[in-house]
Amino acid sequence: MTARYAVFGNPIAHSKSPRIHAAFAAQTGQDLHYEARLAPLDGFAAAVRQFMAEGGQGANVTVPFKEEAFRLCDALSPRARAAGAVNTLSLADGRICGDNTDGAGLVQDLEANLGCPLAGRRILLLGAGGAARGAILPLLERRPASLQIANRSPAKAQALAAEFSAGADLPVGGGSFEALAGRQFDLLINATSASLGGAALPLPAGLFAPGSLAYDMMYGQGDTPFLAQARAAGAARLADGLGMLVEQAAEAFQVWRGQRPETGALLARLRAELQG
Repeated sequence: MTARYAVFGNPIAHSKSPRIHAAFAAQTGQDLHYEARLAPLDGFAAAVRQFMAEGGQGANVTVPFKEEAFRLCDALSPRARAAGAVNTLSLADGRICGDNTDGAGLVQDLEANLGCPLAGRRILLLGAGGAARGAILPLLERRPASLQIANRSPAKAQALAAEFSAGADLPVGGGSFEALAGRQFDLLINATSASLGGAALPLPAGLFAPGSLAYDMMYGQGDTPFLAQARAAGAARLADGLGMLVEQAAEAFQVWRGQRPETGALLARLRAELQG
């Protein structure tokens, strides 16, 4: 019997997930069908339950439902609990189980695809919303030298830093963009939505250490606004979030099917298409 999966979001027509998972299924020889489903803004839980009742075995969740998916679950993985958000749902013995593969996808893209080992690195995470929260635990597990969280609202960054530093034996700090002045970082990750609106972040000069990597969780054709800003500020390397998208999907596929697909060829193909 064909296994059924879906991605829920609003909007959802732009999603690359059905194509990504179809490629994974073909590569691994698995019989599955994966579709995009538009969930009403006030009807996410009902849409998921209906899909499961129809025989759906799992689902991905994207904007704006990841926090609602967290509340829907009967059981949560440690990384989902730490993130406070769920992007991967599984049905097991009639219970909905939640996981979060975003942070794992980010780490895999950084280390495996971009050759940027995180151990011993000074990391700056920009933003204190759901995207940032989902990345913190996987980043800390790689043993960086330090992790600094900066946000337009310093209190949110400070609260996140305090929450995650409790279980970490390495420096985790939080504060404003302005308070970064005089510091340098090896890896700067943009987890804000600034690139969606074309806005520049109010970053002090001199943040990019020699050999530094600027990473934007967003992606598009050419530089995102953050990457253009980083290029002008002296970042040695630039990367967008297309690899994170593919790697978090591969992680979800493994959660569901017990097998992690190879991602390099698919990522190269998507990249070529994006660049036209």
